[in-house]
Amino acid sequence: MTTMVLDIGGTAIKSGLYTDGKLTEIREIPTEAKQGGPHVVERAKELIADYRQRHPFQRIGISTAGQVDPVRGRILYANANIPDYTNTPLKDIMEQEFQVPTAVENDVNAAAIGEAAFGAGREHSDFVCLTYGTGVGGAIFTGGKLFSGSSFSAGEFGAMVTHPEQRNAGQDLFSGCYEKYASTTALVNDARKLDPALSNGRLIFQRMEEPPVRQLVDRWIIEIVYGLTTIVHMLNPSCILLGGGVMEQSYVTEQIRETLYRNIMPSFRHVKVQKTELGNRAGMLGAAVLEQGR
Repeated sequence: MTTMVLDIGGTAIKSGLYTDGKLTEIREIPTEAKQGGPHVVERAKELIADYRQRHPFQRIGISTAGQVDPVRGRILYANANIPDYTNTPLKDIMEQEFQVPTAVENDVNAAAIGEAAFGAGREHSDFVCLTYGTGVGGAIFTGGKLFSGSSFSAGEFGAMVTHPEQRNAGQDLFSGCYEKYASTTALVNDARKLDPALSNGRLIFQRMEEPPVRQLVDRWIIEIVYGLTTIVHMLNPSCILLGGGVMEQSYVTEQIRETLYRNIMPSFRHVKVQKTELGNRAGMLGAAVLEQGR
């Protein structure tokens, strides 16, 4: 059986075909997310239709930004990164258009399913997966299955309040929250205050030998550990998987590991801290085996 897989992010739509454990025909196109959810859906449909002209497939698996009801395949909530995407009935749209079964899942959940099936989560039945990028996303695996919560939205670790002194929910629901301080966006925002030329993670880590830059990165790592300390003590996972491009920096993962162990109780220090293995293929691989992840 061949599955058409899509990973719809705020920046790009990644796609490919999954057959017998392998991804082929991998492509990537701009999402053009600012043009809104209906436009994104049309781009996805055009992409799938183009594949179908050359390669038959029997089902569709979609990993997507936003909170997702995977039973109905509907977008429960999407922020301003993709306007007018909330309530999009993605499963129904694709099944009506292409007449094949379609599964839809949140992108971080899909990535965790991919890691559980093919990557760093294979040896762990109880783990958490966090991705650090524009925000902070999370997923929880327990007993070898994805834990979704009562309304399919468990793992919103970015919404943990880590700085209550900055909390003003009436003005900003994410004020004082983890992702405001631990995301890659937060790191870049602070770096720009130091030097406007430090406009992305790659440029920041190129200048790590400069003491002010290293101090800034170390403060950001402490912010990451604040959240992980709570997660470890609350969920008692055997492994923490860290995803996002910034986690490819060995300095970051090593410092997170060392700092976290100093901040958790000895009985929790068996937890492994490691980066994800599948990179930007994780969401597509997870989308390909969605039913196995539940």
